[in-house]
Amino acid sequence: MNLQEVTQWYDFSDKTIVITGGTGVLGGEMACALVGCGAKVAVLDRNPNLPEELKKPMDAGPGKYLVAYADVLERALLESAAEKILSEYGRADILINCAGGNHPDANTSPDNSFFDLPPDALKFVFELNLLGTILPSQVFGKQMADQGEGVILNMSSMTAFKPLTRVVGYAAAKAGVSNFTQWLAVHMAQNFDPQIRVNALAPGFFIGKQNRGLLLNEDGSLTPRGQTIIDHTPMGRFGKPEELLGTVLWLLSPASSFVTGIVVPVDGGFSAFSGV
Repeated sequence: MNLQEVTQWYDFSDKTIVITGGTGVLGGEMACALVGCGAKVAVLDRNPNLPEELKKPMDAGPGKYLVAYADVLERALLESAAEKILSEYGRADILINCAGGNHPDANTSPDNSFFDLPPDALKFVFELNLLGTILPSQVFGKQMADQGEGVILNMSSMTAFKPLTRVVGYAAAKAGVSNFTQWLAVHMAQNFDPQIRVNALAPGFFIGKQNRGLLLNEDGSLTPRGQTIIDHTPMGRFGKPEELLGTVLWLLSPASSFVTGIVVPVDGGFSAFSGV
């Protein structure tokens, strides 16, 4: 093994990578990085217009990209997007399931008792996160089964390891994503090909559109919840989206060719700290 061989592991110029929720904070960071590593990236999103902050770095290449309209809860739209990707790039080698999110009515609060949480809000969160991971894995996993190789990377969460207060729906849904990741890893290896690998990331606390108001005040100072999180993160800060990339590239590359069925925390030590 030499440096050139190691470097080639992270050359994705012969790979087509599909990213659901690819215009979000974390998915967008991954899309930019993978285009930068030479990949052909297909961004799937309900927003067909790529944000300018993503368009500029992705236009710089050296890889290619396309944006395909899709809804992770609509199999017909996913299949239509898959046909577009096959027509343009010939195959799909890697799937990153980044689509997900929460709903305020699926959280408990002084004004929203657990006993009164509306089923529609809980159903929204369960479907978006869990079904929204399963359906793309069916559509693109079938292609991988036919090809005899492929990689699926799911997005779990810290709250799948240790349920956080208030986010009852999100915690349960992400625990389901972790469980599904393990199930699918075994299923694909045993029933189709061991070269089809399935893993997940469990990001710690990164500031995004959905959680900014929970963690930061308007002046940028920490909310009480934000302060509690920092107090329980040994590294003493929130993560930066680019700090996921090392783990992402490793799990997508041949460097992790004997790794499947794991959920990797990228959390500044949050999951390791007991609070004492």
